[in-house]
Amino acid sequence: SSPDEEWPEAEKAEKLARGAALKWASGVFYRPEKLEGLGQYRSREMQRNSSIQSRLKSTVQSYLEGVSAGLEQLRSAAQEVQSVCQDLGAARWALLDSMDRFQGLQQMRALMVEHVQLASVVQVLPQLFSVHEVFSHTLQLLRGQHLLEAHAELMMMEHLRDDILSQLHLRGLPSAQATVLSYFGGLQELNESLAKQLWDIVGNSLRLVHEDPVLFVTAVRIIEREEKIDDTLLLEATFLPPGRPKGWRQKFYHVLQETITGAHFHVTSMDAEGRGLARHLAALQKDIVSKLRVVKDLMVQCVPAHYNILSICTATYHQALTSHLQDILREDLDKQALFLLLEWALRVYHSPEMMGHPDLLPEVDVSALGPLMSPELVDQTERKYVVKVKASVLEWMQRTLEVEFKEWFREEEPETDHQGFFQSALPVIVMQMLNENIQVASLITDSLQQKVYNMALEELEAFLGRLREALVHCGKEHQKDRSAPKHYVSYLLAMLNNNLTLSSSVSSLHPDTARREVPVSLQAALDRMQKKACQLLLEELLLDLQPLCLQLPSRKWLSGSQLVSSMCEVIDKYAKDFSRVRKPVSTLLLTESELLVASQYLRALMQKKMVCKSEEERGQLCDRLLQDATQLRELFCGLGVDRSQQSLEAVFALRELLCLKDPALLSLEVLGFITSYPDVSDEHISTLLDLRGDVSKEVRHMVLEMMAQHPQVLPESYRPIFSTILVPAPELPFCLRKAKCA
Repeated sequence: SSPDEEWPEAEKAEKLARGAALKWASGVFYRPEKLEGLGQYRSREMQRNSSIQSRLKSTVQSYLEGVSAGLEQLRSAAQEVQSVCQDLGAARWALLDSMDRFQGLQQMRALMVEHVQLASVVQVLPQLFSVHEVFSHTLQLLRGQHLLEAHAELMMMEHLRDDILSQLHLRGLPSAQATVLSYFGGLQELNESLAKQLWDIVGNSLRLVHEDPVLFVTAVRIIEREEKIDDTLLLEATFLPPGRPKGWRQKFYHVLQETITGAHFHVTSMDAEGRGLARHLAALQKDIVSKLRVVKDLMVQCVPAHYNILSICTATYHQALTSHLQDILREDLDKQALFLLLEWALRVYHSPEMMGHPDLLPEVDVSALGPLMSPELVDQTERKYVVKVKASVLEWMQRTLEVEFKEWFREEEPETDHQGFFQSALPVIVMQMLNENIQVASLITDSLQQKVYNMALEELEAFLGRLREALVHCGKEHQKDRSAPKHYVSYLLAMLNNNLTLSSSVSSLHPDTARREVPVSLQAALDRMQKKACQLLLEELLLDLQPLCLQLPSRKWLSGSQLVSSMCEVIDKYAKDFSRVRKPVSTLLLTESELLVASQYLRALMQKKMVCKSEEERGQLCDRLLQDATQLRELFCGLGVDRSQQSLEAVFALRELLCLKDPALLSLEVLGFITSYPDVSDEHISTLLDLRGDVSKEVRHMVLEMMAQHPQVLPESYRPIFSTILVPAPELPFCLRKAKCA
């Protein structure tokens, strides 16, 4: 191969150098006058090349000298390695020749090991022989409460035993371990005796840090010694002696927690009802605060910082209280006890009177321990409380209802307010009771207040239902004997005023002042109550009007009877009673009374008691109707019933129908009548035609046919009057005898 193929980089470098030289020369000598300095450039470049070549030669020479020295060192090292290999071979043959002599050294080594072991045994023999004596002395120290000295001797004995057991374990002699354990059997008794004293001290630690802190500190020091021994043995992990690890620090925590839990938190130790529970919770509050003060001010100074003793005690009290409250809630508590528990857990516990006490802050912080009662338990307890309150409210309302209706049978009228309206104490008692329960619930949580508010509305609605039933029952009894109650109407009026008071007071029960609407179902119950009381009053008015209405129509009435004047007297008497009711109910009663009078008057006319025999008698009838309707209309106008709202206008319209001279025009008159009063039926019109006494069959047929051709639809705002009036059935044209007809 050619040199160019062996050194492609050199060829490439030479080409680059030539190219660079040409580029430089073309840049320097691009003018003819520059060629004059060509000789100078040539001589200067030749000097540079000779300088570079001399430096390259010196560099290559130094590298060659270094390579030569290295080769010489490698040659010398190879000779030394060969010499060492020869020496090692000689040593190997020498060792093989001395193998028999080493057998004797092995026996000597075994004897030496045995000698060391025997020396160790001889060294501990005095301690082994004094073990039982030390046991007795340690026991005496324990009985004298010299705990540190006793523990020091106990540790010494345990160390001796554990060292022997460790040696036996390393030499694989497990059978001998049982003998050692038997010999040191007293250690177990001493350990138990010491532990018993330690746990007694820990159990009384809250008292001892006051009276004898040295004893408590001694117990803590012993526990810490044992913890260090446990940690050391666990780290070595070669041999773990029996009874290790003792874990006395964890036992310390356990005993302390058991002491706290067992001292106070037992349902059987207190009365879980009413005052007994209040005393128990107050005692718990006082005791827990005082104990945590002791822990914070005294016990913290007696134990290492890593014990976190204040946090441990706080968490223990918190968890114990949580379990304790759950145990109490499993009992059948009354409403007072349930309220006390909710108030104590949700308000008192976190207040400055207990866990937020200035003497405990800031070290004591229960916010990170979670709620004393879980949200689910709070909700369950609130529901229990609402059930108990509901039972109490129901019982109280029932008693109030019974007292209310007992007062109806008094000889006196119901009491009146400053405006003279009848009333009773019922709405005040009911609303005060409901409002007090809602306000009491607001002291706990908003959710409890809302639950009690919902319950209050439900119970008020149920109470209105029972009140209505009681009214119905009282009304039935009064119809049997109208003399009892003596002031039946007055008490009905008082009941209407009570209903208005309840209706206006319900909104004040709502916890949110911005949302004080009355629920639809409760408003419906109030409306039903009002409607029933009004109905009973109108029934009473009807009973007084019926004897007078029975005399209508008659010849005596036509001749100038004072029937309507007597009716006006009855109406006026009731109107005076209705004035003892607040508006708008008083107005409603007058309006309904006017409708009742009009319907009774029309009903009396349609009982087929009378038929006009002549045109003169028909004229008398029209005059009497005009006089009666006018008198009644003026009466009600004077009482405040607007003329446009009166149903007596139907009497005037009916009079026009009866006064019509020409029966042939009845169809047109009847059409106008049924247009004004679309609830008029064929029977009503037929009865009115009979009352005229001059309508032929053809005219009657024409009128009824016209009515059939013009069916009427009741407008939404129309007040029915004729639909409540029943017309007697027409008499049959023949008789049905018991015997056979001839």
